[in-house]
Amino acid sequence: MTSATGGKQPYDVCIVGGAGHVGAPLALVLAKHGFRTLIYDVNRAALDVLASGKMPFLENGGEELLREVLPTGRLGLSSDITDLVRIPNVILTIGTPIDEFHNPMLRVVLDCVDALLPHLSDGQTIILRSTVFPGVTDHVDQYLRNHGKKMLVAFCPERVVQGHSIKELETLPQIVSGTTKEAEEAAVRVFSKIAPSIVRMVTKEAEFAKLISNAYRYIQFAATNQFYMMVQSAGLDYHRLLEGLKHDYPRARDLPGPGFAAGPCLYKDTLQLAAFNSQFGLGHSAIDINEGLPAFLLAQLSQQHRLGEMTVGLLGMAFKSESDDIRSSLSYKLKKLLRFQARKVLSTDPFVKNDPDLIPQDQVIAESDLLIVCVPHTAYRNLDLKGTPVVDIWNPEATRKGQGSRP
Repeated sequence: MTSATGGKQPYDVCIVGGAGHVGAPLALVLAKHGFRTLIYDVNRAALDVLASGKMPFLENGGEELLREVLPTGRLGLSSDITDLVRIPNVILTIGTPIDEFHNPMLRVVLDCVDALLPHLSDGQTIILRSTVFPGVTDHVDQYLRNHGKKMLVAFCPERVVQGHSIKELETLPQIVSGTTKEAEEAAVRVFSKIAPSIVRMVTKEAEFAKLISNAYRYIQFAATNQFYMMVQSAGLDYHRLLEGLKHDYPRARDLPGPGFAAGPCLYKDTLQLAAFNSQFGLGHSAIDINEGLPAFLLAQLSQQHRLGEMTVGLLGMAFKSESDDIRSSLSYKLKKLLRFQARKVLSTDPFVKNDPDLIPQDQVIAESDLLIVCVPHTAYRNLDLKGTPVVDIWNPEATRKGQGSRP
């Protein structure tokens, strides 16, 4: 596949990994604002889905915008790496993942750069978009120069909520940084066309800003989850306490409710900061708390129920509500733990399509002796559970009344 319109054409921007959660919404917004945008990805199945006018994952407003820009000829789709040649701006949506020892895997970014090197030319701008370990942008710049490439290198982190990227790309300020002033200005010329304002930083500031944004949110969830476990262990209702605590009290308004804090970013980015500085005790504690919540719930359940005689049904397996993304979902951690204690474990999710173990919701409800709401999907509001007992950390009223989740 060369382009959505057939035949090659000059492009203003190429997004590497452009069929994914970070790249595809950005490509659509850029095309909407007049940029001739090429999505390059090795995932041909995802490219075919995009070419058909559908999104390969859930994104609010995604398919509507995709169908709007496809006929304009401003959006191309390619799995041919040679199509990157001479495109002025190349945006990499490849981040720094964490290995099994909780260390950043810089080699993943450099492997991507190595694949692109034969097709890059002097004067092009490389924009790193996904989360990277502090110092990676400067390292990539030096790496390119060591290989004889005179290119502009920038880091412009995405800070959007997955599933709402299209809206937030056009409404949130965009942080822009570059290894040189020329690189910074080149990135500004791209993002100033779609973002309401530009925040300029040096590269390491921008790298830290992205990591801190996610780590801070993760720590907020850890705080409320720790409070939840303390209060529930004391035999009290944390939600009742939280409601009273926050009533007309503005200094507590940012304290979220408890629940599974997971997904492809918050946990990983907290680990990146912890890898950068081993003294980041707050981050380590947040990881212990959030990752320990499934075990806490299971311990409580084992005190209240004879799990070994029960079939337990899990409602919701995505990492958050209204999402089809199961990456790092704590629902699966709970499922693994339950398999050692429950007679049988069933699971369902109205959005997830890539888990063959999921079964229809009605079957889970009919066959389960106990239900656990793992994700507060709106589909579970006022759900008829046929009298089956339900545990819902997101909505304790449902737990008390045996009703569906009403987040």
